[in-house]
Amino acid sequence: MMLFNKKKRIQYLGFNDVWFSVIGILILSVITNFLFNDTTGEQPFGILFISWSASLFFTICDWFILRVILISLRKKYPDFRDDIKRIVIILVAIISTVIIVDFVGGNLLPIIFNLFGLNASHTVQLKVLIPIILIIIMTMAIYEAIYYYVRLKKSIREEEQAKQVMIEAQLDTLRNQAQPHFLFNSLNTLRDIIDQDSKEDAKGFVDNLSDVYRFILESANTNLITLTEELKFTRAYIHIQSERFGDNLKLNWNIPDNKLMAMIVPMSLQLLIENAIKHNIVSKAKPLIIKVEINDNCLVVSNKIQAKSTQISSTKIGLKNIQKRYALISSESPDIINDGNQFIVSLPLLKLSDQKKYYENTNH
Repeated sequence: MMLFNKKKRIQYLGFNDVWFSVIGILILSVITNFLFNDTTGEQPFGILFISWSASLFFTICDWFILRVILISLRKKYPDFRDDIKRIVIILVAIISTVIIVDFVGGNLLPIIFNLFGLNASHTVQLKVLIPIILIIIMTMAIYEAIYYYVRLKKSIREEEQAKQVMIEAQLDTLRNQAQPHFLFNSLNTLRDIIDQDSKEDAKGFVDNLSDVYRFILESANTNLITLTEELKFTRAYIHIQSERFGDNLKLNWNIPDNKLMAMIVPMSLQLLIENAIKHNIVSKAKPLIIKVEINDNCLVVSNKIQAKSTQISSTKIGLKNIQKRYALISSESPDIINDGNQFIVSLPLLKLSDQKKYYENTNH
């Protein structure tokens, strides 16, 4: 039975209403007794007790009948869109129940009292029933308010969980997208090395590539990593590219030590350098100089534009990938400037606390 099943009570009422029912019935019975009976004159204690018992009987009947109706309506109309319909029905039920219980009980009580040799009569008094109805409506409103609050809280929690699952899936997609992008460009580099250099150079490149890819796999399920880790990975990647370009590829670093523990999106710096190498001439006549520095709590990567004359096959996901991951994880976003002479990208340095509330738990 619902009355004895705590789990069911909480499910359909929003809380365990045992003490609320006990206290509510006692208070309502006292109010009912005051309204229906003359308690101002001096009455024998026995008469006062009997009159209060009668009021208690009416109150218990009203309370539990309406409670059953309330639970039945919540089973039938559980959704938010059904709230108005359910409230209208319960209002009609309150009025009907109070009148019917008063009528039926009013006819039964004199019979019961006569068995004990007591004289009693009962008449339906609408002017007395109206306050009783209003009090019960307020009581049921408390039930409804608690139920609404519990459902709203549950709905918000489920929405947050759904958002988190959705964002986690999007981040996984973007992380997995960045890895083939790196492999695609690395294979292009390997092809150039095979065409231009010896097989030993190609073997060395593959060995270094495997070390770099190990790092990618290790950070595959992480939203943010320290700048120290990203620099370590990027320098390993640059070491690989140096086998191909030698001194024609130069990087100027200006990273203060106090910024090394700041957080950044994994592979973001590497992707920027990779794009710079891919889309610019890197030769002895035109060495590519890439600057990596800290400015206004941002990691700024810049290079002079030395566009290649031939079209390069591209997946076109590098910068978009970084932008989307920043947008999903935090409220900060990269700043991209292309003035025709310089290409500059500023990556905001983050803290774990900068992550959006819903997505903090998407670090695996």
